[in-house]
Amino acid sequence: MSNTTTVTMDELLAASDIQQLKTGDVVEGVISSIRKHEIWIDLGARGVGIVMRREIGNGQVLEVGAPIVTSVVDPEMDEGYALLSMRRAVKDRGWDELQRLFETQEIVEITPYDANRGGLLVEIEGIRGFLPVSQLAAGHYPRVSGADKDEILQKLNQLLGKGLRVRVLDVSRKDNKLIFSEKEAVKDDMQSRFSELKVGDVVEGVITGVIDFGAFVNVDGIEGLIHISEISWERVEDPREYVKSGQAVKAKIIAIDKDRLSLSLKQTTEDPWLQEVKAFKKGDTVEGKVTRITPFGAFVQLSPSVEALVHVSEMTDEDSADPEQIFKLNEKKNFKVLEIDTDGRKIALSLKDAKKPAKKTPKE
Repeated sequence: MSNTTTVTMDELLAASDIQQLKTGDVVEGVISSIRKHEIWIDLGARGVGIVMRREIGNGQVLEVGAPIVTSVVDPEMDEGYALLSMRRAVKDRGWDELQRLFETQEIVEITPYDANRGGLLVEIEGIRGFLPVSQLAAGHYPRVSGADKDEILQKLNQLLGKGLRVRVLDVSRKDNKLIFSEKEAVKDDMQSRFSELKVGDVVEGVITGVIDFGAFVNVDGIEGLIHISEISWERVEDPREYVKSGQAVKAKIIAIDKDRLSLSLKQTTEDPWLQEVKAFKKGDTVEGKVTRITPFGAFVQLSPSVEALVHVSEMTDEDSADPEQIFKLNEKKNFKVLEIDTDGRKIALSLKDAKKPAKKTPKE
């Protein structure tokens, strides 16, 4: 009778080239069964594994017979199978890929799935990240008056589901931190576009925000600002009465800063002041409407585009005068033209010398 030798499974595994599973291993297998609460994975000679529903990655397509990559959570449960995770496997590979993207500064496209007042929430390679408001490009930056947080959030919500081209700004698997920047992704293109622009050029853009001191303009991805003083040749009290968000405009470049254009809307049209001022001559007595009263004098509108100054010394023959006692807003009075400075766009008036009949001026 021949001798028989009993060989244990551990000894068989040790004698073969099959490596035993360890926690954290990334293993390949084939989906053998899809059930309501779990997915069963055939790992070949390495046995059988199970993935619970909560460990399945978002958007993962599952089919029986399909190959799949998982991460080992527990190499051997009491029942003999391995506990696996698809989500962890995706994350393990995702962190490596994101580290590579950070090092190479490659541009990728992300799609925000949610927003808060600080920025946009995204998920890529199974890992959640953040795109701060400060890292949005000019065309997407929420320009609002007074930094209204609710209005900022409203504008950020308009970017949800929209593809954005970004670069990885910061990545740390240890700290579970992933930050993106859209500004960095467009920086190279912006620099080449900046090199093609010069002061004096007239460019086309779209108003992205209107605030108290002016309007922001997106010029082919470059941010521009039209200051309130450059919106119209008229005196502008509220920019919102002249431009609105989404409006297409043509503007003249009056300065180029490091990453922003200073633009003028009014300089794309002829200055009406230069035409209207021809109606006045030194020594004329004219009628004007008081528009502003200050301690040093009063501003008087002579025509729709021409405003002049009555200095406090030209109000009365007395040693001292109080402009607020002499004038009322919007009242009309006669004045004498003392000086006209065409280059400086200034006209000096005198109230005390106005004795001649008023000269008729252009209607407002």
